[in-house]
Amino acid sequence: MKNKSILVVEDEGDLAELICYNLEREGHRPRRVGGGDAALAEVRRKPPDLILLDRMLPGVSGDDVCAQLRRDAATASIPIIMLTAKGEESDQLVGFALGADDYIPKPFSMKVLIARVAAILRRGEPGTGEAALSIGPFVLDSTRHEVTVGGHVAPLTATEFRLLRALMAARGRVLDRTQLMTQALGPGVVVMDRTMDVHITTLRKKLVAAYPAGRAAAWIQTVRGVGYAFREPTAD
Repeated sequence: MKNKSILVVEDEGDLAELICYNLEREGHRPRRVGGGDAALAEVRRKPPDLILLDRMLPGVSGDDVCAQLRRDAATASIPIIMLTAKGEESDQLVGFALGADDYIPKPFSMKVLIARVAAILRRGEPGTGEAALSIGPFVLDSTRHEVTVGGHVAPLTATEFRLLRALMAARGRVLDRTQLMTQALGPGVVVMDRTMDVHITTLRKKLVAAYPAGRAAAWIQTVRGVGYAFREPTAD
């Protein structure tokens, strides 16, 4: 998890410098930009392993940066942690709906930030599970970090990919929110129940967009009061 390229998108110079200093102490290679336009250009010039993205930026906002990166297949899977002074639950849900993998309200502890960065980066490390899963029209390839539905690529974020992998690997068993959070977000990361629901909703939409002719979203079934299961949908 060391020696990772991390793009810090923050217009507060002192805070950006402090974040970069702490990342360097952890053995990473941070680089920084102060605006949304510069962030988009830098990501496309040299994609990082992770992005720390301030939500309130001059010019192009952090929300727009996140949305644009998620729409582009070349950048859709780059992990994004949003940093923002907007800490209300509704603000966090908006951030997750846009495709953020994590959301840290300001002010925050540098120890917390470093721990969350480490947790996100661990998700990208090779696991001990199956390298490829194929169920119905879905093929999930962990080595290529790619999901296809009916032969069409679905551009998923790192969190969405891990959610789908956990659900597919369960092979029909119901996973509760805690199990999904642990497998997709890492142990010790505490988020709201609604956060998981937002991730599932966004995942379903992306699967449908990739394969409109199929019933991709119906494979992820809600088991009320318990959690979610990945099962072949029954005929209407």
